[in-house]
Amino acid sequence: MTTDTNPAPGYLDMKLLRFTTAGSVDDGKSTLIGRLLFDSKAIFEDQMEALETASTNRGEEQVNLALLTDGLRAEREQGITIDVAYRYFATPKRKFIIADTPGHVQYTRNMVTGASTASLALILIDARQGVLEQTKRHAYIASLLGIPHVAICINKMDLVEYSKEVYDGILKQFEPVRKMLNIKDVRFIPISALKGDNVVDRSDSMDWYDGPALLELLETIDITSDADFINKRFPVQYVIRPQREEYHDYRGYAGRIAGGVFKPNDRVTVLPGGQTTTVKSVDVMNGELKEAFPPQSVALSLADDIDISRGYMIVDAENLPTSGQEIDLMVCWLGEQPMVMGGKYTIRHTTAELRCVIRDVKYKVNINTLEELDGDKSVVLNEIARISIKTTRPIYYDTYKSNRITGSISIIDEATNNTVGAGMII
Repeated sequence: MTTDTNPAPGYLDMKLLRFTTAGSVDDGKSTLIGRLLFDSKAIFEDQMEALETASTNRGEEQVNLALLTDGLRAEREQGITIDVAYRYFATPKRKFIIADTPGHVQYTRNMVTGASTASLALILIDARQGVLEQTKRHAYIASLLGIPHVAICINKMDLVEYSKEVYDGILKQFEPVRKMLNIKDVRFIPISALKGDNVVDRSDSMDWYDGPALLELLETIDITSDADFINKRFPVQYVIRPQREEYHDYRGYAGRIAGGVFKPNDRVTVLPGGQTTTVKSVDVMNGELKEAFPPQSVALSLADDIDISRGYMIVDAENLPTSGQEIDLMVCWLGEQPMVMGGKYTIRHTTAELRCVIRDVKYKVNINTLEELDGDKSVVLNEIARISIKTTRPIYYDTYKSNRITGSISIIDEATNNTVGAGMII
């Protein structure tokens, strides 16, 4: 195979920013995304025509940009977001995937789903209302999911006469929330999604604000350090054995790098067996790489023949993940049926699938006040709790805080095969 000498930083998905929106009902999330797409010229003519027709049919005087993301009939009738809506767009500087998530408390699971892969959470606050319980709830979920960057958009500034005093007051209101949740990177932007102030272009009406417009922030925020580049973690998805003569002896282990940088001649350990070997090559379709890092999908070939299959993990020989069967999780319950104490569930951790038993519910979180509730062992749809499970065999994991891939677990109902819990290892 030939050698590719150009897997430089910024390769593949590093230019892609996944972000999620959240906020209280009627804070203007869908309008903001519509404005962002419209002003950045990311709407096709036929989409614009459909928007104009839909707005006219609803008796509205101007084009309702929220209809771009509110695709369900129930959403358009009620003027709210119910399901997670994904939108894709690009500028010359970066590609984006937006997850527009609902604000209602009964759709907490939808927000968790949309935010689980995001690098940035965009939380809207109505300038007239200030910081509400729902604001705290969405900030808590962003913190729980380990989203590294949070942008607080103080919307509807046009309805408070673009007041700097109102803006400063909301910053003071949010400061205790930031400290309590230990959110490190928080940015604040005063905007009007309806009028377009500080969305794509700077606003002339708020010359007292000297920060970037929202699109400028999205294009320039540094996400290269968000992944774990220290701890080598490579969950094996598939074993490649080409049925071709020129690759007669080739055996590659395909997967997506969850952490660390892999290079030829690295000393690695294969789990759960514990065999130590070296990386022979790091392969992609076009040839070999000198190094590979998250979130690249590659095939590793090893110097020694080792029995490896899906669910195994290749890691740094000098830096092994934690191993155990009794594990504590923060879980968001996604299932229509309540969690069963002592119940048996299937779990998926990286590429491994096994079974577990729910051992205990240590406490639940009041999603509005963020208080810990002891004594109540029932966990139902949309509730968040700290639980302990015991798995049928040891798994190899990191904390969710250090690695969002090796630190997450999906809980699956064996009867329906539905995913009923999203777990984050503590």
